[in-house]
Amino acid sequence: MIEPVLFWIGSALFIIGGVFDLIAAIGLVRFPNFYVRLHAATIGAIYGAVLPLIGISLMALGLPELPGRYAIAGASFVTAILLLIVAPIGSHVLAYAAHKSKSVEWNPVVDHLAEDEAK
Repeated sequence: MIEPVLFWIGSALFIIGGVFDLIAAIGLVRFPNFYVRLHAATIGAIYGAVLPLIGISLMALGLPELPGRYAIAGASFVTAILLLIVAPIGSHVLAYAAHKSKSVEWNPVVDHLAEDEAK
């Protein structure tokens, strides 16, 4: 009884993740500078990859005739959790390195990182 519900929720998450990937790709092309583009790339990595992986996990659990469905569901869920942890850390490191090396031209109104370095 619960298998069709899991399958359709997983399918919906898979499609929503694809929409987030499309939005992130448009953002990478349209946004003006490195930092905002990095934000779009992180949104694409988190929502565009984690949601479909969780959707695949639910879809695998919703297909009782699929051999190895628990292994597929577990592997995709663990991968989603790892990606959920690693993607924001990676984007933060990239933004910090770009700011520290001054390789990106940016004129902020307030720069708290520069204020911390001056102390």
